[in-house]
Amino acid sequence: MEAQQGTDPAVAPAAVIVLAAGEGTRMKSSTPKMLHTLAGRSLLGHVLVAARSLDPALLAVVVRHERDRVAEHAVSVDPDAVVVDQDEIPGTGRAVQCALAALDAKAHAQALLHGVPDGEEGRGLGDGLEGPVVVTAGDTPLLDGGTLAQLLAAHVVDGNAVTMLTTELEDATGYGRVVRDGSGDVQRIVEHKDASADERAIREVNASIYVFDAAVLRRGLGTLGRDNAQGEVYLTDVVAAARAEGGTVRALVSADPTIVEGVNDRVQLATLRAELNRRILEDWMREGVTVVDPATTWVDVDVELARDVTLLPGTQLHGATVVAEGATIGPDTTLTDTEVGAGATVTRTHGSLAVLGAGTSVGPFAYLRPGTVLGAQGKIGTFVETKNAEIGEGSKIPHLSYVGDATIGEHTNIGAASVTVNYDGVHKHRTVIGSHARTGADNMFVAPVSVGDGAYTAAGSVIRRDVPAGALGVSGGQQRNIEGWVERRRPGTPAADAAAAARASDPEAPPLGAQAQAQLADQSAAATAERPTPPPPGPELEHTLEALRGGRPATTAD
Repeated sequence: MEAQQGTDPAVAPAAVIVLAAGEGTRMKSSTPKMLHTLAGRSLLGHVLVAARSLDPALLAVVVRHERDRVAEHAVSVDPDAVVVDQDEIPGTGRAVQCALAALDAKAHAQALLHGVPDGEEGRGLGDGLEGPVVVTAGDTPLLDGGTLAQLLAAHVVDGNAVTMLTTELEDATGYGRVVRDGSGDVQRIVEHKDASADERAIREVNASIYVFDAAVLRRGLGTLGRDNAQGEVYLTDVVAAARAEGGTVRALVSADPTIVEGVNDRVQLATLRAELNRRILEDWMREGVTVVDPATTWVDVDVELARDVTLLPGTQLHGATVVAEGATIGPDTTLTDTEVGAGATVTRTHGSLAVLGAGTSVGPFAYLRPGTVLGAQGKIGTFVETKNAEIGEGSKIPHLSYVGDATIGEHTNIGAASVTVNYDGVHKHRTVIGSHARTGADNMFVAPVSVGDGAYTAAGSVIRRDVPAGALGVSGGQQRNIEGWVERRRPGTPAADAAAAARASDPEAPPLGAQAQAQLADQSAAATAERPTPPPPGPELEHTLEALRGGRPATTAD
């Protein structure tokens, strides 16, 4: 079936119940299964977004395993979600019992809040919820709002007691089978462990996604027991209960099994992650985005791309990243929560929480840390790291620099190997460099410090004091050359030999000064004086040599 986002408010459900209490032991993880992520959202997050698209009056999330972590995450995704605790009685039926009790109480409280203590025409508050109640698992990340809307619409139009979503699998091992009657309506659902051989041959399986009439659900839950192979309270038994009281139970078949596929282990998680990414990229390509290599390109669900954006191989766009028209990202670039302006290019760059203006150029091998703002036509070049830096329009930091906690004006050029020295060991300080400034290579700006508009700084300078507008900032003394230093201090080295040879072969080379010549002469004399003189040959040496010439061992002389 084709997914259609949203649904008519006239058929909005009374409630959606999301089941997120399972432990997920097959994930073999300290992270609760529901919190594992794909395409920028948790498993639970994907389902909550789909559920909220139905605009339910109430939305409940049932939790148990790692209760606090899952509950906190659920509320962070949907602040209006009602968190419901499942007790130690296992099973989906028990989870829905707990949820319905909480939602009925919530419905009563809302009725009292709106001043209807006796109900309309004296009929009282009733049992609680009235109308359609959607129940879905929390681990089906490809489930979309359009599919849920179709299921809900079919339920309302047909006036069913229960409407369920199913699909067909080549191998249905482990899944509950859908048993239909002669008219095609659903008769019952049989869990795999409880199914007969004939029932296990059925390929249509339960997707664990339902729409119940609230009254039918309430009555059915009251009949549930644990008389089954797993000793659990099965929600599927409500289907048989609805049939027993004469209700109509129908199923909507999803032609795409991946939409309703759950995640039980890391293999399934990776499979669905790849499939979801493929669908995301396909959607963007149909909207006018060029994806050169879909196999190595990953885009999260909340990323926004304009037409004529080009994504080169190895690109990863995460979070709320926005890329404007005509920009080129990649290759080998990862951006998280980053805004890229029209016509910009970002090459081999890692960035997060950054804003890049139109026509900017970044990379290769740049690192954009949070708070980086690059104005239009600006440049952050090779091996440049920025953090909490505002860089004005047309300004450039071409290479080999760190700019942190800084404000740079417009059309300024920062020389290579420059560093804003922003941390004194306790506090961070800010560097301010004006517009149309030119800073030399290998500059250290010791914050807090400012360089005025149109100012220059000399190469190799350590700028500790403010440089006024239009001034040249220079630090360090005049260069001194110490003649003959290598030959005096590094005698016998290749460098010293090369220096001596160069002087000897160049008649125009300036001679060493008198002091240098005197020091070289003293050093040569000292080296000669310290060299030991070998002793003259004696009887013992002659005896040893004679023994060696005769090929016999030497012995001590008589």
